[in-house]
Amino acid sequence: MSNAKQILAMLRSKAEGDDEQFYSIALQVAAGEARQGHRVTAEEIRAAVDAARSQRGTKASVPIAFSRPRGDLDSLLDLREPRIRLADVVLSSPVRAHLNALILQQQRRDWLREHGKTPSRRMLFAGPPGSGKTMTAEALAGELRLPLFVIRLESLITRFMGETAAKLRLVFDEAQKRRGVYLFDEFDAVGSNRMATNDVAEMRRVLNSFLQFMEEPSVTDSVLVAATNHPSLLDRALLRRFDEVLRFEMPTNEEVRAIIKAHLSPMKYPKLAWKTIETTANGLSQAEIANAAEEAVKAAILSERNSISTTDLLHELQKRQDMKTVFIDDKGSIG
Repeated sequence: MSNAKQILAMLRSKAEGDDEQFYSIALQVAAGEARQGHRVTAEEIRAAVDAARSQRGTKASVPIAFSRPRGDLDSLLDLREPRIRLADVVLSSPVRAHLNALILQQQRRDWLREHGKTPSRRMLFAGPPGSGKTMTAEALAGELRLPLFVIRLESLITRFMGETAAKLRLVFDEAQKRRGVYLFDEFDAVGSNRMATNDVAEMRRVLNSFLQFMEEPSVTDSVLVAATNHPSLLDRALLRRFDEVLRFEMPTNEEVRAIIKAHLSPMKYPKLAWKTIETTANGLSQAEIANAAEEAVKAAILSERNSISTTDLLHELQKRQDMKTVFIDDKGSIG
């Protein structure tokens, strides 16, 4: 027989409209029955879940529109409804392969749990600004049909002793109750080396709390994504807590082409001088290249044209290169 906690969790998930979580717990019950030798009962539960899912068709795994956080969580979590999928993001082959593996585990998490395994759910995205980390987190949520919750660091981190850790507890408790993708952007503000701050004692408490919360088992299998521009600042103890550490790099020439093509719609772009375009885009991030392509399209629309020329793109890409010099100090380094 299933225990009271499982029944309570099923009732809560049903009340919140999270059918996928309801079915997941039901399958956990089936797995428990099978381990006790009650094969017929286990198969009946699995068949009932399959029948219920088939009636839903392609319905999202959580209700749309997603319900917003309430109370204290309203100031800590920014709900974003994903509008893109992984196919909309230009990624390197290794990064895409790792993400596809995580998505498969998440989509078949019930099967894994029946075999006593849990899906990967803790990811660290590291790379320069604009390399696609935040966009990828949104695409991951879109692929899994889950809400994206971005943790508001300006509300999370306070100067009062113990308050930041208490707020972290609220966030992790919510992830235990509500399945979603939870993004800690600029994660080095939370996960920086415990000895690399003036307020060593307090930040050690915060980081220790974070490490402890990450180790807790998850009933919902919510995905935790931490993104940082400065991985060298992170405490080494964090690395073994993540299931995957993905490195985002500046785009290659092939990726430059893919990014530009993806953002030129609905314009035509015959006979572009790609080698010159790639040279001009060198050193720009995925976000900067995408913005340049978008601006070229806007200029063409306002000029009542239906095509983009090499000159259009070079002009916008060079503008992005010139903008970067604003942040270079007199010594030639980024300030």
